[in-house]
Amino acid sequence: MNDSIRFILNGEDITLTDVGPTETLLDFLRLKRRLTGTKEGCAEGDCGACTVLVGRLADGKLIYESVNACIRFIGSLHATHVVTVEHLAGRDGALHPVQQALVDCHGSQCGFCTPGFVMSLYGLWLAKEKPSRQEIEKALQGNLCRCTGYEPIVKAAEQVSLMRPSTLFDPLERRRSEIVARLWAMQASGTIRITNGEDRLIVPASVQALAEVLSQEPDAIIVAGATDVGLWVTKQMRRLSPVVFISHLSELQSVTEGEDGVTIGAGVSYTKAFEAISTKIPAIGRLIDRIGGAQVRNMGTIGGNIANGSPIGDSPPPLIALGATLTLRSLEGQRRMPLEDFFIAYGKQDRKPGEFVESVFVPYPADSRFAAYKITKRRDEDITAVLGAFLLTLDEAEIVSDIRIAFGGMAATPKRARTVEAELIGKPWAEVTIEAARPAFDADYQPLTDWRATAEYRQLTAKNLLTRFYLETVGALAELKRFEEVA
Repeated sequence: MNDSIRFILNGEDITLTDVGPTETLLDFLRLKRRLTGTKEGCAEGDCGACTVLVGRLADGKLIYESVNACIRFIGSLHATHVVTVEHLAGRDGALHPVQQALVDCHGSQCGFCTPGFVMSLYGLWLAKEKPSRQEIEKALQGNLCRCTGYEPIVKAAEQVSLMRPSTLFDPLERRRSEIVARLWAMQASGTIRITNGEDRLIVPASVQALAEVLSQEPDAIIVAGATDVGLWVTKQMRRLSPVVFISHLSELQSVTEGEDGVTIGAGVSYTKAFEAISTKIPAIGRLIDRIGGAQVRNMGTIGGNIANGSPIGDSPPPLIALGATLTLRSLEGQRRMPLEDFFIAYGKQDRKPGEFVESVFVPYPADSRFAAYKITKRRDEDITAVLGAFLLTLDEAEIVSDIRIAFGGMAATPKRARTVEAELIGKPWAEVTIEAARPAFDADYQPLTDWRATAEYRQLTAKNLLTRFYLETVGALAELKRFEEVA
């Protein structure tokens, strides 16, 4: 059946032939299925009140991930298992241990955010037998609560991990093999196309099919995680058509490690990228941990962040500093370029009609020193005001043989600080060199003022991050750790 979206909702098979390209999972659950445990709070993927689990087959395994239903489109759910809070309690009404722990630890007051917390903690319960406090807090980054102060919720997570009964009672663990078989049976044999008047959605069966679709529909909106496109709909009320969904394409979700670097498919989520890259490039791992909450990292993709071309996208500056190479693909074949050349002007990238981002190759820093700094108003789950990345290579005499500096939030695109780089190359890596190079930022960047930061703040911050990078490379870590908590 290539004219319908099919998925499992809790225990029921769903087949939709009249779904619109921008219909959200949240609206479907609340308005059409009356599953009102899933709440609408921010409608932009920030508060976590709408958190549900989405199970998908990956490498033959069934993986459940927490996602924001408010910005997840129905068209991206083919052959998945959607789980809402209503599915957790037993048929006799007995609460799931995760729910009971929140009751026991007084983890709910007004209760509006509670279903979202339950689902985030349930996702963690499925993935980790005995999570650390750090892992618990990481799993809850994308859930906001105005009442409890979070400590009772964290204690509930700790309690349920210590008093973990047999998983046979759990609705997902008990029926896992059955769900796997049902999802396999739902796999589409060809490209799915659904048309409702002027609204069209397309779910290509393969990467080759994606190339064929885009050759016919060069103006189509490509949606992977929808962590940005979702807001076009929920906040800007934009009507999008046709929309091509690609989050199911396993060919775009590969991570290939080599001796010199790693190739990351365009459909690789932040969560999966963290697992692949955090040990080899710890600075990027720390950066990914601050991109949205777990729900956003489970949905958002590296390729989508690049293709979107936002000047405040978090992944392009560090990847540009590392010298990453982008691969584009179309029906005509592949095209490769340095990532920094992809960004032409605000809202404009070097992507020909019919092309899409296929992968990015990220070199390892090797003997160079690398750092990335994300500056925001609050530390977690906030949009970047300024993001700076630095890659430094010194010779045996501590002379700068090469340095690459890239910033986001400082120009209309992610951009190299080439004037600053020229001021540093060939000079001793010393405080006097850094001080002499700071004014060169004024030639590279003329940032704007918006509600995230003033132009003056951005310019001074960029200069200070160069100083910070220098101090860290010469061992001044203790003082800067305190500064990082403030920043």
